Amino acid sequence: MRLHGYFRSSAAYRVRIALTLKGIAVENVPVNLLRGEQQGEEFRRLNSQGLVPVLQAAEGTITQSLAIIEWLEETHPEPALLPRDPYLRARARSFALTIACDVHPLANPRVMKKLRADFGADEGQTNAWYRHWVELGLAALETMVAPAAVDQGVCFGTAPSLADICLVPQMFNARRFACDLTAMPRLVAIDQALTRRPEFQAAAPERQADFQTP
Repeated sequence: MRLHGYFRSSAAYRVRIALTLKGIAVENVPVNLLRGEQQGEEFRRLNSQGLVPVLQAAEGTITQSLAIIEWLEETHPEPALLPRDPYLRARARSFALTIACDVHPLANPRVMKKLRADFGADEGQTNAWYRHWVELGLAALETMVAPAAVDQGVCFGTAPSLADICLVPQMFNARRFACDLTAMPRLVAIDQALTRRPEFQAAAPERQADFQTP
């Protein structure tokens, strides 16, 4: 399998975490988003949207991080990335989808670029936009995890799940843009516990071959 991604892409980061949790080795193919490699003809043949991640498997090509993770879960079911309890499974999916569908799209680099190009927003204004939506989303997510989750070190259940896979990259980017996390002590504590795990460390942006300092 080949994973096309970018070290700082939170969507690609999610897939890397899922792969390391399941112990699946892949060939990582860097796609430099800053140089616009995702818009090139060769990459567009893999994903017409021009987005990462893209997973090439024997069966074919899969796009969208949550679809890739779902496929990994179905084809490599152990260790499971969702709690066994149906209610907790639904809660984990709800948490993950809040990040992937509600928070991430509003703070995506494409949106920031559009704000600058079409509306004349400067860096301070685009960063304020990012912080507003991410802080709003994380505040809602804070209420979704029980206080006991802090002791477990995961959002739901007793092992890392899809919720945690989505949380850690979002927290990474929240810190990169200096978001105020004081209202999210549970998320901060869970994120700290997760990032101490070797699987999460191996997937971290700074551990990738294409890592670049800002």
